[in-house]
Amino acid sequence: MSLINEYRATEEAIKELQARLKNLSEDNKLQQELEFEKKLRDLMGTYGKSLKDIIALLDPDAKLNKAPRGAAVKPAGTKRARKVKQYKNPHNGEIIETKGGNHKTLKEWKAKWGGDVVEGWATLLD
Repeated sequence: MSLINEYRATEEAIKELQARLKNLSEDNKLQQELEFEKKLRDLMGTYGKSLKDIIALLDPDAKLNKAPRGAAVKPAGTKRARKVKQYKNPHNGEIIETKGGNHKTLKEWKAKWGGDVVEGWATLLD
């Protein structure tokens, strides 16, 4: 994209965002939410309370670091096992099997022929 085209596209995006901002600023629901937030923050400041204090007061069972409701919780310390990949070099017929990318020969191949090319040689083993 030429510089002038990029400039015009950026200018157009700015105009669209300004129109969207204007529409949002005229929205009564937004005004109510902003007013509520301001009053809540003022009240919190008056009593020296933080958001954590408010959450603890309204929902004592809530944990701030807990996963959102409905999200799957993984047991601690379990990792998904890596699958074995087999790479066959079409230039010399050499075959290597590895679970990760930290294999000496694999690194050499990627340096010589490029990572995308070498990944094309891979087949997933079960």
